[in-house]
Amino acid sequence: MMVTANDFRLRGLDKAGDTSNQLGFVVTPASVMQLPGLNTLGISMVRLDFAAPLGLNPPHTHPRATEILVVIEGTLLVGFITTNNTLISTKLEKGDVFVFPRGLVHFQQNIGSVNAVAISALNSQNPGTQQVAAALFGASPPVSASVLARAFQIDDKLVHILQNKFVKSN
Repeated sequence: MMVTANDFRLRGLDKAGDTSNQLGFVVTPASVMQLPGLNTLGISMVRLDFAAPLGLNPPHTHPRATEILVVIEGTLLVGFITTNNTLISTKLEKGDVFVFPRGLVHFQQNIGSVNAVAISALNSQNPGTQQVAAALFGASPPVSASVLARAFQIDDKLVHILQNKFVKSN
């Protein structure tokens, strides 16, 4: 296979993504899947677009990467939870940078009155992303309602309501 300059170039990160969804948020990736030239280089990046108000990148993890984020426009509330369940959180404004350690649950939310944009770099060409709520309540086959009810100290009926919100439509 012939390697070309196109394997190392990706266009479009200057364009806002469509945030007209339930979360008011979209990711535009630049990982090895979009940019083959990243293969074996151990890096990737994403553009994050947040609608105003309250666009949310929900709690998630990157099992194979640490993430460093810079706010390009807007104001974000960001945070991660340490392994001893301590929340580390702060408000970021244009030009501010924040680091999310590998594997820790973290989030970002637009708390400003205008749309927000951030760029994140990750130290893996394939960092992986696992959204916490979707993983627990949208797994296929589903996680047992009794397991989730006991873990969250809620009743089975509420578990089923939450699972129905995450069912993937085919």
